[in-house]
Amino acid sequence: MSSDSAKLELTALGEQLDKLLALVRRLSEENHSLRLSQEQLNHERAGLMARNEQARVRVEAMIQRLKALEQNG
Repeated sequence: MSSDSAKLELTALGEQLDKLLALVRRLSEENHSLRLSQEQLNHERAGLMARNEQARVRVEAMIQRLKALEQNG
């Protein structure tokens, strides 16, 4: 292998490495962003589930009060 072809091959490998490193950085940033989004969505879901449970409890209490009024009425 001649010196020139070795240099060309090393240059090509260096360029490939640079592209791969850029891809790894981009994917890492994207992964981080997706993890943050997932965490926010999980937090929001937990809040919605809690609100749903509170609403369910209130509706059940209203139903019980209505039943009691119906029986006493």
